[in-house]
Amino acid sequence: MSLEIRIILVEPVYQGNVGSVARAMKNFGYTDLVLVNPCKLEGEARAMSSHARDVLEGARITSTLEEAVRGTSLRIGTTGVASLKTGEHIRLPLYTPRELKEKLMNCSGTIAILFGREDSGFRNDELKSFDMLITVPTSETYPIMNLSHAVAVVLYELSELDGGNRPLADGFDLQLLYGHLKELLEEIDYPPHKKDKTFLMLRRIFGRAGLTPREVQTLRGIIRKTERKMGYALKESEAQEPEASESMEKFI
Repeated sequence: MSLEIRIILVEPVYQGNVGSVARAMKNFGYTDLVLVNPCKLEGEARAMSSHARDVLEGARITSTLEEAVRGTSLRIGTTGVASLKTGEHIRLPLYTPRELKEKLMNCSGTIAILFGREDSGFRNDELKSFDMLITVPTSETYPIMNLSHAVAVVLYELSELDGGNRPLADGFDLQLLYGHLKELLEEIDYPPHKKDKTFLMLRRIFGRAGLTPREVQTLRGIIRKTERKMGYALKESEAQEPEASESMEKFI
């Protein structure tokens, strides 16, 4: 069993960077490149790709992030911003590429590593959709790396990552699990002001756990049974309400 890595560039701005990313990928033996709404790819992109033009020309172009991650088990976002005063929970917890490698040891499946726009990075809603976040440790005085340099460092750290016999759950099944968790938070009347942070925390917990298909199905089964029990308890409570009213009338 093998562990495949898909590099996804979200709305890259400079075609030279895209070509350089293709070159870095070929340097480390990777070919699965997906571009979400990229800039025009013309002569500069081909020139910068050098002998990795096959990777560049084989890249798939999509119009949405959801389409780009289809078929992957984990969505791993990258960020050069280690912390924020507002919305800090969105970028936590952060791992280095080396720590990610340790977590993926003995796993099999396909993981997506996503890189944001050179000028603005990822939007908050995109960051919330990632199962894990990684960052390359850099100088605090100038932490933001060139796109192709960041891709090269990440792939270097992940090189020689052998697959194992621990299959990662399919991304589609994980999304179903997350959907059930959202429903459960609604059904238990979880405080609205805490719901967003709690759901994101749960997603990141399960993301870094690297759940297997069986573990995901077990969790979904527990949630379904919990919801059925809650529904049964609610119906039983509603059925008892008239009796309670009748008994109260005797004392009026």
